[in-house]
Amino acid sequence: MIIRSIQDNDWRAILAIQDECYPTIEPESLAVLKSKAELSPQSCFVIVDDNTVLGYCLAHPWLLGRPPALAQQLTPPTNADTLYLHDIALSSASRGKGAGEQVFSQLLIQAKLMQFTSLSLVAVQGASSYWQRLGFKSRIIDKSLDSYTHDACYMVYQITE
Repeated sequence: MIIRSIQDNDWRAILAIQDECYPTIEPESLAVLKSKAELSPQSCFVIVDDNTVLGYCLAHPWLLGRPPALAQQLTPPTNADTLYLHDIALSSASRGKGAGEQVFSQLLIQAKLMQFTSLSLVAVQGASSYWQRLGFKSRIIDKSLDSYTHDACYMVYQITE
């Protein structure tokens, strides 16, 4: 498996993986997903095996404690202080291949290169326990998470050297 930058011909697979992974959530449009990748191409990538996209990662600079609304088309924030992990989504074809760990390791490397001291995310569909095992901690914030699922949980990972 290799991790590489998103190419134009990857978007169809990314949309299909989004549909597979989030069947109960209204899918984000191609324009919204692309706005995240355009904001920070160096922290958005796909994982590929045998010329097949198995998963993707969309992460971008943002403001700690102020996650963007789901389906929000992004413009560059001022004073970004966290690398916001919008999504790591993996197709069922990636199971048992260690894809999630590879993608998360690559994201941590990129966050350090971008000189961020934290990763942040909104966990949905019961994924907070998964992110907690990786070292994320729940954090109460002032911003509403109503655009996400009913179980949405804001979480932060402190990056150490």
